Amino acid sequence: MSLPDRLRGVLSPVLTPFNPDLTPSADGLVRHCRALVEQGVGLAVFGTNSEAASMTVAEKRALLDALLAAELPPDRMMPGTGACAIGDAIELTRHAVRAGCAGVLVLPPFYYKGVSDEGLFRAYAQLIEGVADDRLRVYLYHIPPVSGVPITLGLIERLLKAYPGQVAGAKDSSGDWDNTAAMVREFAAGGFDVFPGSEVFLLPGLRAGAVGCITATANVNAGEIMQLYRQWQTPQADALHDRVRRIRGIFQALPMISAMKEAVAWQSGDTAWRAVRPPLVELKESQAAELRRQLTEADYRMPMAETLAYAKG
Repeated sequence: MSLPDRLRGVLSPVLTPFNPDLTPSADGLVRHCRALVEQGVGLAVFGTNSEAASMTVAEKRALLDALLAAELPPDRMMPGTGACAIGDAIELTRHAVRAGCAGVLVLPPFYYKGVSDEGLFRAYAQLIEGVADDRLRVYLYHIPPVSGVPITLGLIERLLKAYPGQVAGAKDSSGDWDNTAAMVREFAAGGFDVFPGSEVFLLPGLRAGAVGCITATANVNAGEIMQLYRQWQTPQADALHDRVRRIRGIFQALPMISAMKEAVAWQSGDTAWRAVRPPLVELKESQAAELRRQLTEADYRMPMAETLAYAKG
């Protein structure tokens, strides 16, 4: 049994395009994923910025099948498969593993707050044992500002001892560099791969021993973030880092998902990209105009944007 190579580099929680009736557009997703892969970015589909929590298990399974049918590489995929119901997480994770995905990104069950590490250990253990497949590679998803449920260093240590073959790494979207650095310091030497959750921490992360980043704004700034990843050991790295931080800041000052979709709509000429599922809403026109102004002032351009139009005309 052969296993995909361990994931490295820049991955993106891929934006999910929607049809006018707010069903997911498989064609739009395939187009966007293909453009990302062609720029060197891996596919963390069904992440936070994919609006995954607003999609059903059946929708996510169908979209993953559409990506595979379009011959997008499963060895560059890390689908998000976490769910409040462990059975849902097992179903989607098993489907991803059988499809040959290199890993899965797994939120803790996030509805109940204030739960113990013991409860979270049992949840991840039930997932791993329920999938029961040696090909499974779990990346723990630490995003307490959204989930309200942190993944502690103690929990990571316990999971690594219990399931060393399955627990492969983590995405740290805490926004706390000290926490990311602690993950790297405590576990990276043992083969636990740490991905900061933003390109803001890509350069310091790589210098500390992280293996890349999983970042929302790779959806809209893939080329420049990949340039930083590829040149992080060169004298140009700090200037490249400053540049991607500037672009990130423009998007981060607005509701991120709606702002990124507005940018894709603007650059591709396809207004269908503005659609988000409730409870999210699209940007107000004043916000969209300010976004376009700031990006224009920053000499921003989205390579291959014209290929992303899926509903235009």
